[in-house]
Amino acid sequence: MAFDIDMIKKVYSQMAERVDAARKVVGKPLTLSEKILYSHLWDGNPTKAFARGKDYVDFAPDRIALQDATAQMALLQFMQAGKKKVAVPTTTHCDHLIQAKNGASMDLQSALNTSNEVFNFLESVSNKYGLGFWKPGAGIIHQVVLENYAFPGGMMIGTDSHTVNAGGLGMVAIGVGGADAVDVMAGMAWELKFPKLIGVRLTGKLSGWTAPKDVILRVADILTVKGGTGAIVEYFGPGATSMSCTGKGTICNMGAEIGATTSTFGYDDSMERYLRATDRADVADAANKVKDYLTGDAEVYTNPEQYFDQVIDINLSELGPLLNGPFTPDLSTPVGKEMTEKAKANDWPMKVEWGLIGSCTNSSYEDLSRASSIAQQALDKGLKTKAEFGINPGSEQVRYTADRDGILEVFEKLDAKIFTNACGPCIGQWARYEDPKNAPKNSIVHSFNRNFAKRADGNPNTHAFVASPELTAAIAIAGRLDFNPLTDKLINEDGQEVMLDEPTGWELPPKGFAVDDNGYLAPKEDGSRVEVKVASDSERLQLLEPFQPIGNSITGAKLLIKAFGKCTTDHISMAGPWLRFRGHLDNIANNTLIGAVNAFGKKTNFVKNQLTGEYGGVPDTARAYKAAGVKSIVVGDHNYGEGSSREHAAMQPRHLGVAAVIVKSFARIHETNLKKQGMLGLTFDNESDYDLIQEDDTFNFLDLNEFGPGKQLTIELVHADGTKDTIKVNHTYNQSQIDWFNEGSALNLIKKENA
Repeated sequence: MAFDIDMIKKVYSQMAERVDAARKVVGKPLTLSEKILYSHLWDGNPTKAFARGKDYVDFAPDRIALQDATAQMALLQFMQAGKKKVAVPTTTHCDHLIQAKNGASMDLQSALNTSNEVFNFLESVSNKYGLGFWKPGAGIIHQVVLENYAFPGGMMIGTDSHTVNAGGLGMVAIGVGGADAVDVMAGMAWELKFPKLIGVRLTGKLSGWTAPKDVILRVADILTVKGGTGAIVEYFGPGATSMSCTGKGTICNMGAEIGATTSTFGYDDSMERYLRATDRADVADAANKVKDYLTGDAEVYTNPEQYFDQVIDINLSELGPLLNGPFTPDLSTPVGKEMTEKAKANDWPMKVEWGLIGSCTNSSYEDLSRASSIAQQALDKGLKTKAEFGINPGSEQVRYTADRDGILEVFEKLDAKIFTNACGPCIGQWARYEDPKNAPKNSIVHSFNRNFAKRADGNPNTHAFVASPELTAAIAIAGRLDFNPLTDKLINEDGQEVMLDEPTGWELPPKGFAVDDNGYLAPKEDGSRVEVKVASDSERLQLLEPFQPIGNSITGAKLLIKAFGKCTTDHISMAGPWLRFRGHLDNIANNTLIGAVNAFGKKTNFVKNQLTGEYGGVPDTARAYKAAGVKSIVVGDHNYGEGSSREHAAMQPRHLGVAAVIVKSFARIHETNLKKQGMLGLTFDNESDYDLIQEDDTFNFLDLNEFGPGKQLTIELVHADGTKDTIKVNHTYNQSQIDWFNEGSALNLIKKENA
């Protein structure tokens, strides 16, 4: 039986009434996304139509998921909210703090040895406040959610950008910062700007070497890393219903890489099959009773141009296998000749050293079975693999079942490293090098979702390419980036020419899923006597002190850094070895913006301290300004804060005295995180004003005392030579968000209201 079945049945019991009411107020047929949004309004039945991309709307999500790296800060904040128990079903998943190095058992034990303090903290907080707890090794949060908690027509939020994976089971699932999660855990509404809608019509059918991964790699090529910002991507058409549920999850998962609010598919037979296979027949039975409300109206999918803001057409029968990268997930190249030409022109290393399969994106039973069918051919055809293999199963249930069915044994015969059921290399938790900064130039191929520089192994010279699990396996066997399995032959150990056959696999395990211990711990019914301890001298955990309001007068603020080019949350708050400090704000603040390229000098972690004239690291310089009582300003380019949902990228600058971040454009989650922490997230009214910012600039806000919704702010730039420029900046703050700013943070306002 499913977790929280009564909650799911309640959602379905009110869905028809709410969707029917929404149809009346909107005055036209509805997309699936609209049905879910309008049926989850905080105020209940819809009474007005909302303007896409304009109106801020209060929602009531059904559940929350937290991963251990972000859960620490989220739960430290929740402990301040004055609540005895979470208001909606919530789970904590320990998947980020396990480093991939020697293999599953040794790596898991190492994580328990080094991070036990954090795991014990998370388990005790979960126990005290009513959260379900998934132990280290239980699995990757998004695969575990898909197997246990996701349900068609539901709405969930999660403190990880790839929460969107649950769209594969027909949810509107959205990645948020911890402060957003705290609001909902505390029983408050969750605010979101009503998204725009992008429809992707899928026709034809996948076959041969083409996989669901190639669909999202193509979409990323079309929309780029920011083309989905502020929008939900809804997939439909005969090509959509022909794919497996976990394949849909893969597509939705990487919607985070195009900046989309989330992605989703309508309820269909593949979702029903998956629900029943994962012991949730009760959810499938309940969904079937309202199935017409769990997909878009027929008129919408017949004439999508009338109902979506943008429509993309992809014929799956014409789609081929793709490789995206390096250094960005939207640079797409077909395998074969075009890759050969592009690699030579850009001096990409042709030799591939690793093929990595798994992560939250492609770690299902189906993914592993299809990749293993290629690995088996290497054994059967006498091929010696040229690259190393690494495998991250998505959950203990997937691992146990794949092991039972001999799938993992195939990889082990090729000397693959079977890593823990955890994120591992996908998030930089990979001990590949002793000294990654000075590691050589090389190429790897993986089935992960992100491939920013230094993302997997800390080596800025690693060229990471994203592909399907089966193509990753084929390229690892060939050991060359330009290998095309559709046409190219390989020489086996007997000197014979052989070709790889098309991959095969199972949508679901023929003998059903099985598991001995899935790693779940239920919370106490009454957690009031559970004690949560945080040692005062801990390097890993630190109780939070409320942020003080920045105030409505910012004068004499100094430029901290003018970030040049791409500045993701990885640049602002790196993962990898820094993950161990995710529960200690002051310690992790020492990595603030150390990965951002300074526009002046084009170096990382090297900025001018205007008080001394000396150059130093970004965190040290920020601390010097803070100690002197001087506020600081960060300036950035387009899509600032792209990537992970980690709110540390907002909390750390806030902790170090940054008052405002001024950029050409923001990634959605990061902009919200800045607002939640009581900072100013601003955009240049004239993008070319970015070029006016000089290294020794001082910032004076001339009309912050008039800060209001829709009202531009005026900033005076005072340059070192005494000259001045006056610029206008825009913002998207509504009155509630301005109240957060005035109180010092959203959490401060929650505490005040609870008191």
